[in-house]
Amino acid sequence: MEKKDSYWSERYKELKDQNHRQNTDFDAWAEGTLKPWNQKTGYQEREFTNSSNIPIKEIYSSKDIPEDTEKRLLGLPGKFPFTRGIYPNMYRGRLWTMRMFSGFGTPEDTNKRLKYLIKHGESGLSIAFDMPTLYGFDCDNPRSDGEIGKCGVNVSSLKDMEVIFNGIDLSKVSTSMTINAPAAILTAMYIAIGKKQGVPLDQLAGTVQADILKEYIAQKEWIYPPEAHLRLIRDMMVYCTENTPKWNYISISGYHIREAGSSAVQELAFTLADGFYYVEMGKKAGLDVDEFAPRLSFFFNSSINFFEEIAKLRAARRIWARVLMEKYGAKKDRTLLLRFHTQTSGYTLTWQQPLNNVIRTTIEALAAVLGGTQSLHTNSYDEAWALPSEEAVKIALRTQQIIAEETGVIDTADPLGGSYYVEWLTNRMEEEAFRYFDQIERMGGILEAVKAGYIQKEIAATSYRRQIRLEEGKEIMVGVNKHVEEGEQPLNILRISKKAQKNQLERLSEVKSRRDEVKVSQALEELEAAMREEDENTMPYILKAVEAYATLEEISNVGRKVFGSWKEPVIV
Repeated sequence: MEKKDSYWSERYKELKDQNHRQNTDFDAWAEGTLKPWNQKTGYQEREFTNSSNIPIKEIYSSKDIPEDTEKRLLGLPGKFPFTRGIYPNMYRGRLWTMRMFSGFGTPEDTNKRLKYLIKHGESGLSIAFDMPTLYGFDCDNPRSDGEIGKCGVNVSSLKDMEVIFNGIDLSKVSTSMTINAPAAILTAMYIAIGKKQGVPLDQLAGTVQADILKEYIAQKEWIYPPEAHLRLIRDMMVYCTENTPKWNYISISGYHIREAGSSAVQELAFTLADGFYYVEMGKKAGLDVDEFAPRLSFFFNSSINFFEEIAKLRAARRIWARVLMEKYGAKKDRTLLLRFHTQTSGYTLTWQQPLNNVIRTTIEALAAVLGGTQSLHTNSYDEAWALPSEEAVKIALRTQQIIAEETGVIDTADPLGGSYYVEWLTNRMEEEAFRYFDQIERMGGILEAVKAGYIQKEIAATSYRRQIRLEEGKEIMVGVNKHVEEGEQPLNILRISKKAQKNQLERLSEVKSRRDEVKVSQALEELEAAMREEDENTMPYILKAVEAYATLEEISNVGRKVFGSWKEPVIV
C-alpha cells in the first residue's frame, strides 16, 4: 500500500506548484529591455538575496502571483486567512501596545523604571530578568556572584516581586515577563501579588514567555530535560485556562531564534513549529483547542530587511490560521488569530556609531507595524554597550509614538497589501516554512529535531554564512565594514552598582529569617510529591510554595531532584 504524504508534505507541494509559475512577460522584458540597458550602462549583474537566501528579481508583476491571490490568499482584514491583519480596522480602532523591555539591578530600580515609562506613555509593562533568575538560582548562590541585576532584575523570592510592583495596580496594567525555565514559578508569584492586591484572578492580564523549546534551540537557558519542562508548561496551560483567562501562558518566541543567527524563514518556520507542538500538547492534556489555543501568543523579531520582515509576519498569520483550522480542527475565528509582540533586532545594533541604531530601530519598527503587530518594543541605541539609559529608552519609545502619530501608516489596514513584490515574497516565505515543517515531521517532530541538534545546526550554518558575507563585504553594516570612523568616543552608559548584589543578599537573608520554615518545608515536600505524579497538576503546589516565601532556587531544586539535568547534543 502506497504511503500517503503527511499534511505538511502535501501542503508544501501545493505551495511549490503555486509559487513557481513561469513569468514569460518578465523573461521577455529581461531579455529585450533590461539586458541591453545593463550593457549600455556597464552594470555588472549580481544576485540579490535576502536573509533567507531567496533570490530577488528586478521587478514583480501580477504574473508572479496566483490569479486568485486576492480572494484565496489575501481576503480582508479581520477575515480568514488573516493575511491582511487580525482586526477589521487594525490601528484605526486600537494602536499596538507600546512595551519597553525593563528590568535591571534591584527590584527598587526596576519599579522606578516601570513608573517612569508609565508616566511617559507606555501602555504595557515588559520585564527582563537577570541570568541567575533565568537559570533558577537565588542571589546567594555562588554561581550568581557578579551577575545580580546585570542583564535584568533579580528575583529570588516573592518579596522581590512585591517590590517590583509596589504602587502599580495589577488590575490596570498588562505585564509581559520574559522568563522561560522558571516560568511557572514567576507566574505563581504574579498571581500571589494579584491576590495580595485583591485583584480577581480572572482580571490578571499579561503574558509569560514560557517557550522552553526555543531555549533548547537558541537561548540555552534551561534547568531540566525537555520533557520535564514541557510537563510543567502543560500544567500551567491547564491551570491558567481554568483560573486566569486573561493571562497568556506561552509567548512562542522567534525573537531569540533570530538573535541566535537564523534567517527570517528559519525564524518563521521554527517558531510556528514550536507553536504547533504546544497545540498538540494542549490537546493531549484534554483541552479543547478553541478554549486554550487563543491564549497562545507569539514574539517575533523585526530585523533590517524591510520587506522580508513584513512578508514574514503576513505569512505567519496565514500559516497559523490555515493549520489550526485544517490540521487541528479549530472552529472559532478567535482561535485562528495569530497575535504577536514584536521587538526590533538586537543583532543589528552596533557599538560603532551607536546613534545609527536609532535609524535601524526606526526602520525595523515601521516594518513591524506594516506587518500588523499587536505589541511592539523598540530597542535603545546604546544596547550594544549596556542596558539602556533612561534617555535612550525615551527616544526608543518616542520612535513608536512618532510612527503612530505622524506618519499616516495607521490610516489604513495593511497598506502594502496587493504589492506584487510583497505578495510574491509572502507566498515564498510560506512555501519555505512548509519545506521546514515537512523536514521536521520526517525527523519525528520538533522535539526530536531539537534533541538531535538539527534545528541548532541549521541556525549555526546560516549565522556562519552571514558572518563570512560581512567579512567579505558582500553584506554591508554601516560603521562596521563601510563608512567606518576612527577614534570613536565611548557613550555614557547605565552601570549597575555593586550595591545591587549587596541589597539583594540582605533582603533574601531577611526573608529567610522571618518566614515560617515549617510551612516552607511542607510546601516543598508536597510539590515534590506532585512532580513525581505525572497526572498531578503542579501549579497549585508551586503557588503554595511561593506564598510561603520558598525561594526561586528552593522550588527549582525540587525539580532538579525529581527530573535531573540535561546536556544538549554536540553539533557537528
